[in-house]
Amino acid sequence: MKNRFAEINRKFVEKYEKIDDSDEFYEFMSKPLRQSFRVNTLKCDVKTVIEELEKKFSLEKVPWCKEGFFVEEEGITNTPEFVLGLIFMQEASSMIPPVVMDLNKDMFILDMAASPGIKTIQISQYTENTGCIIANDVKRDRIYILISNLQKAGAINVRVTMKDGRFFKRFRDTFDRILIDAPCSNVGMIRKNYKYLKIWRQRDVEALSKLQKELIYAGYLALKPGGILVYSTCTLDPEENEEVVDYLLSNTDAKLERIKISVKRTEPILEFNGKIYNEEVRKCLRIHPQNNDTEGFFIAKIRK
Repeated sequence: MKNRFAEINRKFVEKYEKIDDSDEFYEFMSKPLRQSFRVNTLKCDVKTVIEELEKKFSLEKVPWCKEGFFVEEEGITNTPEFVLGLIFMQEASSMIPPVVMDLNKDMFILDMAASPGIKTIQISQYTENTGCIIANDVKRDRIYILISNLQKAGAINVRVTMKDGRFFKRFRDTFDRILIDAPCSNVGMIRKNYKYLKIWRQRDVEALSKLQKELIYAGYLALKPGGILVYSTCTLDPEENEEVVDYLLSNTDAKLERIKISVKRTEPILEFNGKIYNEEVRKCLRIHPQNNDTEGFFIAKIRK
């Protein structure tokens, strides 16, 4: 499997020898990604939806998300449940960020890079359509997708904005909760499409790392004292993950919280290519594909 990856992108393999060079890593990176979906409790309760879907599909519960399910068979996107917005397709590991945000009713929340809006809908569910969620994205075409999904879901506590995420640093101490599901190099999505392996470049990783540091710093400034910011990516490059969190810890009074959730994990990286990261990054959640048979994912939970 590793040789197959090297044929497609040798530089990727050379780098990932330092991150995860196990046969298991390449085995799972080569497997098709399991389908998963989340029930939209804004429109219907989980029990009712699942009872109907189980008549036609084999379902398995996602351990870390009570509304999340894996599905074996094809065709679930042709069901009335999907068409009516009772369920939304969502990769299982990407369900984790809203779960760990400690959400309650009547909060003021920023989803800084929100499109296509599936996590925004999840946040809306957990706040029971109360309070206010600012769902932001930077590109017009992505805004259209975001609005369409929010309308389909019945998420009425959301207001959509189109701004560069760094714009929000001017709103100091404003939001109760912030999610930054940052633009990244998408290594975790190679299981969906090998194009992400083909287009991976180290120079892009470095450029994204710079942007991610600016986004997380802006988000932290906009967070209320005592508030929680969750930073996540669907990549495994340390420059986009541990290094970004280390940057925030080095430049603010941010505190990391350990993520207590029923998920298998890989130890965070504390040193990479001569850079030593703050020991606190051990509290972050690093998920490799073989841990839970999902996408690769990274999550940090930060309190101000």
